[in-house]
Amino acid sequence: MNDHTTIAGLDVRPLAGACGAEILGIDLSQRLSDESVAGIRRALLEHCVVFFRDQTLTVEQHKALARRFGEIFIHPNYKGTGPDPEIVEIRREPGDKRIVGEEWHSDTTMMEEPPMGAILYALDVPAYGGDTLFANQYAAYEALSPGMQRMIGGLRAYHTDRKVAGPRANNNAFRSTKVREDDAWRETVSLHPVVVTHPETGRKLLYVNHSYTVGFEGMTEEESKPLLDFLLAHGHRPEFTCRFRWQKGSIAFWDNRSSKHLAVHDSHQARRHMRRVQISGTRPV
Repeated sequence: MNDHTTIAGLDVRPLAGACGAEILGIDLSQRLSDESVAGIRRALLEHCVVFFRDQTLTVEQHKALARRFGEIFIHPNYKGTGPDPEIVEIRREPGDKRIVGEEWHSDTTMMEEPPMGAILYALDVPAYGGDTLFANQYAAYEALSPGMQRMIGGLRAYHTDRKVAGPRANNNAFRSTKVREDDAWRETVSLHPVVVTHPETGRKLLYVNHSYTVGFEGMTEEESKPLLDFLLAHGHRPEFTCRFRWQKGSIAFWDNRSSKHLAVHDSHQARRHMRRVQISGTRPV
């Protein structure tokens, strides 16, 4: 097994067997060549998430980088919570009881067209703790039995943001990163296939997650729960995952279509400040 490969002149080093790779020797603050953009995209499709170290990005450079891969996605539940709707500042302060992303999830899947990916940049991180885990959903689907694959192949599931935003979610009382909880907020719900074909690779993957998926079409949430709970837990079995330890200046760029992720809530007395830009996607099919 090679400990690194070269893609379009980029040094790509796998982080784990299932997913994740570090890309070395590139300065993301500069305008990338078309060859480098294509190489990063190829590595992203192959590894589900790619990482970069020792980067220095202004807000405008961060947004310019994201635009090389697509249009910027405006997150509806953070819109109005900061000065720039294209940027989400993710902060945890000492004593926060909750953090953003502490359940296994793909981002913003209640949207009809969820984002294709996100670029997360570390501005301030604790000396240890606060890692992020990622899970390969191709591997999750492929590890299911043929009978289970047939059974879920025709199912669609409801994705809603009622657990992560709005007055009933009540997250703002427990964390420094604020989300919309105003009275004008309204729940967003979309139906997506449980098994999705990736629009670029053509591979099938499992498409349910803890933060947004609540039940199957034609069933009550109670009836859906046993099968859904199995699929949710199955999707992040250890052999499908990688774990990334952050440093100041680190970047994670994940394919939101083929992976799930989780922020580990274990740095309770430390400050953590991240900046995220999301990239628009297409309807899952």
